[in-house]
Amino acid sequence: MNMDISKIHPELQQAAKKSPRLTFTKKNLWLIKLLMSLIPAPKTPDDILIENTFISGSDDQTKIRLRIYHPKSVVAPTPVLIWMHGGGYVMGKPEQDDGACIQFVSELGIIVVSVDYRCAPKYPFPAALEDSYSALTWVASHAQQLGADAARIAIGGNSAGGGLAAAVAQLAHDRREIRPIFQLLVYPMLDDRTVVRTDIDDSNNVTWSHESNRFGWESYLGKAYGAEEVPAYSVPARREDLSGLPPAWIGVGSLDIFHDEAIAYARRLQACDIECEMVVVPGAFHGFDAIDPQIPIVQHFRKSQISALKKRLFP
Repeated sequence: MNMDISKIHPELQQAAKKSPRLTFTKKNLWLIKLLMSLIPAPKTPDDILIENTFISGSDDQTKIRLRIYHPKSVVAPTPVLIWMHGGGYVMGKPEQDDGACIQFVSELGIIVVSVDYRCAPKYPFPAALEDSYSALTWVASHAQQLGADAARIAIGGNSAGGGLAAAVAQLAHDRREIRPIFQLLVYPMLDDRTVVRTDIDDSNNVTWSHESNRFGWESYLGKAYGAEEVPAYSVPARREDLSGLPPAWIGVGSLDIFHDEAIAYARRLQACDIECEMVVVPGAFHGFDAIDPQIPIVQHFRKSQISALKKRLFP
C-alpha cells in the first residue's frame, strides 16, 4: 500500500519519506534490534546523573535492570515517574528513551526510573507486567534511599510501554499495595482486538504496521491474542470496570494504528469519572516524536506531557 504523504503533518513529511518501512517478524527481529542499538544516545546534561541498578523480580530469580535519572540538585523528597519503553512487547531498552526521560528530569526536577523489562516472544505475558510491577514496589519501598516521595509516584510509557503502564495501574489498583497517582500513556498499545480489524488504513503507518502489530500481540499473548477471553491484565482495554484508576493523560497521532483504541480507552476512563486529558496530534504517525525532538509539533507534544505531570505531581 502506497503512503499518502499529503495526510502526514507537514513537519513530519520529510522524516516519513526517509524512514525505512519495516515489518517486524520473528525472522528479522534480531536485525531490527541491531539497528536500534546503533542509534547514538543523547548527551547527558551536567546537572543530571544516570545510574543503572539491578533489583530482584517477583520470582526472586529474575534480575531486572532499572535505569535511574536523578537531578543532581533537588529538594528531597521529590516525585518519581516509573517509565516503560516501547517496542511492541518484543524489543526495546530504556536507553532508547534517554532523551524524553532527561527532559522530564530537566524540566520538572523529578526522578525517572525506566524499567528494562523482559520482552516476548522469549518471555511472553506476564513477564513484562511482573517486572514493571516489581519496579513499582521497589521504588515505593526504597523511596527514602532514592530521595523520592512514595506518595507521589506516577507511571508512564510509550507504545507497548504505555500499555504496560495502563496494566500496572490496573494491577496496583487491585493489589492495593501502592497507589500511583497518575498514568501518562503515550500512544499506548492497549487492545489486541485491533489486530483482527479489517477496516484500518495501513498506508501511513510508517513505523508500526498492522502486520507488526499482529506479531507483537501474538508474541506477547500466544494463542490467546484476539480470542474471546484473555488473561487478566494482559490487555488493558479488555478490563470491564475502569473505575478507581488514577487520572490519566493519553496522547496519540491521528494516523497512528493505536488511535482508535487510545480514544476509546480515554472515553471509558472519563465515563468512570476518571479525569483523563486526551491529546490527538493531527497528521502524526506512530512514534513520530522519536524522530527529531527539535520539530515544533514534537516539542508541543512533549510539553503537553510535562504540563500534565507538573499538574499531578506538584498539585
